[in-house]
Amino acid sequence: MAGGRDLDSGKVQAPCVVRLDSGGYRLFYTAVGPAKPFPDCQGYLLSAVSDDGLEFEVEPGIRLAPRPDVPHTSLRILAPSLTRCADDRWRMYFESRGPADLPTVICSAVSTDLLHWEHEEGIRLQSPGGLGGPRYLALSDGGGRLYCCNTEYSDEGLLDGERLSKNVVSAVTDDGLHFDWEPGCRLSDGHGEYDEQGITAAEVLPPLTADGEWAMVFSAWQSAPEGATVPVHPSENAQAVEDGTSEDFAAASIAADMSGFRSRIFVARSDDGLAWAGAELAVEGTGYEGEGVDAVHAEDMSLVEIGAGRYRMYYAACDSQGQWRIASAVAERIVDEEKI
Repeated sequence: MAGGRDLDSGKVQAPCVVRLDSGGYRLFYTAVGPAKPFPDCQGYLLSAVSDDGLEFEVEPGIRLAPRPDVPHTSLRILAPSLTRCADDRWRMYFESRGPADLPTVICSAVSTDLLHWEHEEGIRLQSPGGLGGPRYLALSDGGGRLYCCNTEYSDEGLLDGERLSKNVVSAVTDDGLHFDWEPGCRLSDGHGEYDEQGITAAEVLPPLTADGEWAMVFSAWQSAPEGATVPVHPSENAQAVEDGTSEDFAAASIAADMSGFRSRIFVARSDDGLAWAGAELAVEGTGYEGEGVDAVHAEDMSLVEIGAGRYRMYYAACDSQGQWRIASAVAERIVDEEKI
């Protein structure tokens, strides 16, 4: 699907899909457009529904918007991940952004009907360099693990420092609100040119059998070529609100996306869901001169099982003209061969 109304005509990205009890699917996605709820807003969450998972009809209104009165979530919310709570409510985790001098954090909201959402107070997870792209996995013991991407900077810090890495980390919870970090890094970047700019999201599929492999589907960004002119992304510009840049956030964001960067989707594997090795290329576009909805970017995916071990992946895709859409692909998970 592509943005086509004042709420999402600027940019769409970072989808999350859930299966409905009544049948069909609801797709949540990050968007921005001229109908944004306040002038400095950089993004919010919308939804669309489908009977077959392929043709979606947008639903009116905003599912969840930033809160201008709360600094850490005052400008943008994106990349939702949903889970069913023990009391039959739904909880949504999302990346939350304020001014550029504050690190991004993971926050949450709850709903009884998937349409009306209420922010939960406080921050679920945070780090000095910022966290993003949360993906929640319910565990067999009734708790859950939240995978997210942690950015680390040199000693100069968030605004003035050099970005050193953007890796996948994880934390576990018993109640969905309070998390304990698991030591170490689940998956690190820096293995080659394809992930020079770090990993942006990672969703984990548990094994189908007790001794089977875990699979991690993740997206990573490649740096722009040496000598390319790369504008400062508006979310990283500490003066964005003051100088008016934020009022054209979508255009400025897309200009940065299209300045030579590429993103792709990969699959890694694990025996325990904690230590991961290897990475197979799963989705790669045709490049800046190529065709296809994902020619330049494929990232921030969400997967849903569609039966018989088959999964459909929804992901943010950008073509060579700079238009962002939500695309999909289908893969089979074959237990005997332990692959997706």
